[in-house]
Amino acid sequence: MIFTYLLVNLCSVSVPFLYSFHPKLKFNRFFGAFFTATAISAFSFLVWDAIFTAMGVWGFNDKYILGIRIFDLPLEEILFFICIPFACVFTYHCINTFYKITWKQSIEKPFILFVSLGLLVIGLIHFDKLYTSITFISTAIMLLSFKFLFKVDWLPKILSVYPLLLIPFFMVNGILTGTGLEEPVVWYNDAENLSIRMLTIPIEDTVYGFELMILTLFFYEKFKIIFHGKSNSGNE
Repeated sequence: MIFTYLLVNLCSVSVPFLYSFHPKLKFNRFFGAFFTATAISAFSFLVWDAIFTAMGVWGFNDKYILGIRIFDLPLEEILFFICIPFACVFTYHCINTFYKITWKQSIEKPFILFVSLGLLVIGLIHFDKLYTSITFISTAIMLLSFKFLFKVDWLPKILSVYPLLLIPFFMVNGILTGTGLEEPVVWYNDAENLSIRMLTIPIEDTVYGFELMILTLFFYEKFKIIFHGKSNSGNE
């Protein structure tokens, strides 16, 4: 039982890691960019994670973890912010390698504005719920910043790919939140969220996962330019 969370991490990353060396994918070329980017995004989320854990917004079931903690976070939780982004960025890389995904500006801008406004409104209405408000508001600000301040060109790609990523997301997060288990691996204080669950998964997790993904991608694309001398965001 104590290996449950660790096995979830390893199962999530094992196949993407092995296929990273496939000659048609060659994701291993970008390991430097990925791990540098992940060091930044993971640190940001782990600080957030540690604060919310200390405040009781969520916590971890000792039955399903090894018991090794760093700053009161289980080792498995730290690995989560490496393994899951790896699997997600690998999937993004694969789809971007074989398919050219573009949106017209007449569609992209209104869509991002609509989604960001919706997230802001929900976050502000439920400002008393920490998980909901912080996640929704920060994701909205990040989306708007990436589009209109930093003017990144990969938002249509991740907005198209993320629905596909929700399939493994439901499998991984389903297990972590208790689907098929006697108790959840990660528990949530429903006073700090909307109490809307998709099976056992808080709806906030879908936004939280998206925010983690776009923050990692932001730095990943930046470091690809630094390490490889040009942007590969248009085609891997």
